[in-house]
Amino acid sequence: MFNLKSKTLYFAIAITALISVANAQEKGTTMKQTTEPEHYTFQLSDKVSRQKVTFKNRYGITLTGDLYIPKNRGNEPLPALVISGPFGAVKEQSSGLYANQMAERGFAALAFDPSYTGESGGDPRNVASPDINTEDFSAGVDFIGLQPFASRNKIGIIGICGFGGFALNAAAVDKRVKAVVTASMYDMTRVMSKGYYDALTPEQRTQTLEQLSLQRWKDTETGTFALAPKGLPDKIEGNEPQFVKDYFDYYKTKRGFHPRSINSNGSWTITSPLSFMNMPILSYVKEISPRPTLLIAGEKAHSRYFSEDIYKAAAEPKELMIIPSAVHVDLYDKVNVIPFDKLETFFQQNLK
Repeated sequence: MFNLKSKTLYFAIAITALISVANAQEKGTTMKQTTEPEHYTFQLSDKVSRQKVTFKNRYGITLTGDLYIPKNRGNEPLPALVISGPFGAVKEQSSGLYANQMAERGFAALAFDPSYTGESGGDPRNVASPDINTEDFSAGVDFIGLQPFASRNKIGIIGICGFGGFALNAAAVDKRVKAVVTASMYDMTRVMSKGYYDALTPEQRTQTLEQLSLQRWKDTETGTFALAPKGLPDKIEGNEPQFVKDYFDYYKTKRGFHPRSINSNGSWTITSPLSFMNMPILSYVKEISPRPTLLIAGEKAHSRYFSEDIYKAAAEPKELMIIPSAVHVDLYDKVNVIPFDKLETFFQQNLK
């Protein structure tokens, strides 16, 4: 059985990773009103409408999202936001909650499932790619910028957890993005290739790559892609690291569980880390400038150092906002902790 001896890398890959359900996808770019009852981890605002939409990315993968629009929007084109994350989550969780809140504040907001996960297309399932997941954000910009109710010159993006890193990467390369926000940001390429706090030794990295390489033989021989061990336990024993307890409290309880969420219900393919191991996504973070960046992290978040390090590396204009006493998952869904008023002001000022 595949075994990562470095617990730092194990937690990076496994804790934020579980199985998603394959779904038949509609082709092309479509928009339809949601009519069937679906499970969301938050209440839709009575000031907001929600529509199921599909669109394709540059690789031909059909993505599925939820489009949130303020009901009383007037006739002027709206500033627009494209939102995704956390890594391994689905649009019915944090990204949808953010979209709902921002639509209440006057924005058109698209929350989407990344390629290979949730209701989005891509085969095999339960795979991630730093390149394709960065492209997913730009595909969202493609889609929302073509809508008559949105202003294509006023588009921002929000990335949560691991999709914070992809959001920054997308903003650096896609100059249509006028402002970017991250919440509880993870650089997935850094943590998978170097471990938590860069603690992975060269020997451990080599051993991990050897194991992943050998796993490719097994997958090729069987014609399937084996899944990694389940990341989160089915119950908490009490001796787990605090951040594991925090993840469990969100993904495995009524608070945040969703059957299509990888982090709630399964595991990634074992070989998913391969594309992350030698492909740093934030090498060009300075090129986001002169467009503004806002990095938000919890004071007690185990991931706080990612935001702090990117803040040091990024060029002005930039801002780092530390939320007192907050842990990593508090910025997933706690509307009294997430600084939505700050997000509203930030985007109003910078999507002009």
